[in-house]
Amino acid sequence: MKKPFDASYNSESSNASLYSQNNNNNNNNNNNPTSNVEYQYATSSKWQDFKDSFKRVELEELDPTLTEAEKIAIITARSPLKRQLKNRHLQMIAIGGAIGTGLFVGSGSSLSAGGPAGLLIGYGISSTFILCMVCALGELAVEFPVSGGFTTYATRFVDESFGFAANLNYAIQWLVTLPLEIVAASITVQFWGTPKKYRDAFVALFYLVIISINFFGVKGYGEAEFVFSIIKVACIIGFIICGIALVCGARGSYIGGKYWHSPYSAFVGDTPGARFKGTMSVFVSAAFAFSGSELVGLAAAETANPRKAMPKASKQVFWRLTLFYMASLTLIGLLVSHTDSRLIGSSSVDAAASPFVIALVSHGIKGLPSVVNVVICIAVLSVGNSSVYACSRTLAALDEQGFAPNWMHLGYIDRAGRPLVGIIITSVFGLLSFISATDQQVNVFNWLLAISGLSSLFSWAGISLCHIRFRRALTAQGRSTDELTFTSPLGVIGSYYSLIMIFLVFIAEFWVAAWPTGYKEMSAGAIVENFFEIYLSFPCVLTCYLGHKIYKKNWKLWIRAADMDIDTGRRETDFDQLREDIAQERAEFKAMPFYKRFYAFWC
Repeated sequence: MKKPFDASYNSESSNASLYSQNNNNNNNNNNNPTSNVEYQYATSSKWQDFKDSFKRVELEELDPTLTEAEKIAIITARSPLKRQLKNRHLQMIAIGGAIGTGLFVGSGSSLSAGGPAGLLIGYGISSTFILCMVCALGELAVEFPVSGGFTTYATRFVDESFGFAANLNYAIQWLVTLPLEIVAASITVQFWGTPKKYRDAFVALFYLVIISINFFGVKGYGEAEFVFSIIKVACIIGFIICGIALVCGARGSYIGGKYWHSPYSAFVGDTPGARFKGTMSVFVSAAFAFSGSELVGLAAAETANPRKAMPKASKQVFWRLTLFYMASLTLIGLLVSHTDSRLIGSSSVDAAASPFVIALVSHGIKGLPSVVNVVICIAVLSVGNSSVYACSRTLAALDEQGFAPNWMHLGYIDRAGRPLVGIIITSVFGLLSFISATDQQVNVFNWLLAISGLSSLFSWAGISLCHIRFRRALTAQGRSTDELTFTSPLGVIGSYYSLIMIFLVFIAEFWVAAWPTGYKEMSAGAIVENFFEIYLSFPCVLTCYLGHKIYKKNWKLWIRAADMDIDTGRRETDFDQLREDIAQERAEFKAMPFYKRFYAFWC
């Protein structure tokens, strides 16, 4: 007779306590810890254990006298997600999480629209405010490793309506990204002359692998991302080395800045206005390519030790942006002409190649183009894997914050820590990827790319705003950053910079969308189509925000800083001990040699 199987759920958020805040004296002394909930069930076989793992974790009922905001804070803090991500998982998610088809394939449309200079300007400016955003997110995620990540912060630190819009926007972003990635894969396999019926088989294969990985839970996601990211990083480094050799004349002729000068030019367009619009159009593609940079914050809720892992992971973004993106895109601009008909977004309806592949093929490199195409397919699996992970967790957080109808059961999290309903919904939506069987797959790719790109900008602006509001709450409640385990190296100034830059990008994108290059020769229908292809997500987010305001009759702009809950969900609640630990760590940091301090600060 087998021993009873103990499938216990111990909420590791039990250290997080609800602090009843006294706004007059700013004391936090009434602690009501969220309780541990244990489940035991006997099993007679591994098959039974497997079936039982899909049963929902039932949590203890909350005190009905708590306010709605207090209930949301506790529910998201004690979410039964499994904390199985290790430091190595988070590091590779940070380094390789945003290296996908946005870089390998989408950068082709950016080069075609903006030219090599416009490509670097668009990606370069984007990388600066993304770095600020990720550092701010790291600070928040270390302190509050709660379910839903930054979408939960939006509800707690800004406003419930803003939180609803942020949650729904982020969920839609990843719902769109899954079929988008698989559509991109169906485009790239055309490089091998794959017959149409077999391209459909590739779509089915990618889809099944992505969905299967996520049914292994967060540990399966982490291990898959660890392997995928290593492969992607190795490919980028190899391309950079090969690209430098080609530019310097390794194939017999020196290339240098050939494609930056006449008859090609560094920008696209004959007038300054056309060149500016071409450059601004790069931001949509750049936003899509960088989407996923915020995943480390979402993964903090399922990380064993976010205090140690998150600071390093957030700072790794700087090196990823500098080395992998800017170096590789510089070489792309030197090796590929923006007039090349094979680029997605060019005048050719058969455009189907990655600029990385074009760069190698155009300069006579044999074998490596196929290797890069294989890596692109792996990148599809990676980003598709992240899509299911991110969307399912966001949908669960949507339910935990009271934004979803009860009948949808979006908050269903099973005993293996999987948000099961969220995974199923994301998987069903992913079936849209089979639209690649149509002749309009490139148009579909461009539409999905635009929707996902602007969605990322909204998400990043929300993260920066949450950081600003959190710092404001600390000041208003008579507290300081001394109690924080990790503070953003760029401070609150970085968040202001990020927020302002994203706002300016939205203004410029509106101009590009409403008055595109050559709009005087375009029909009214073409202008409208161009506008919504670029700016569709803006009215969607605005509708969600205003609709929630009207439905809930919530007319406040944001939660007062003095009323914010800045304690529930923290893993570290002994602030006196925490201050001592931080003081000791800072003393040890100051005692280091300069070069070690410099490395530790940025890496």
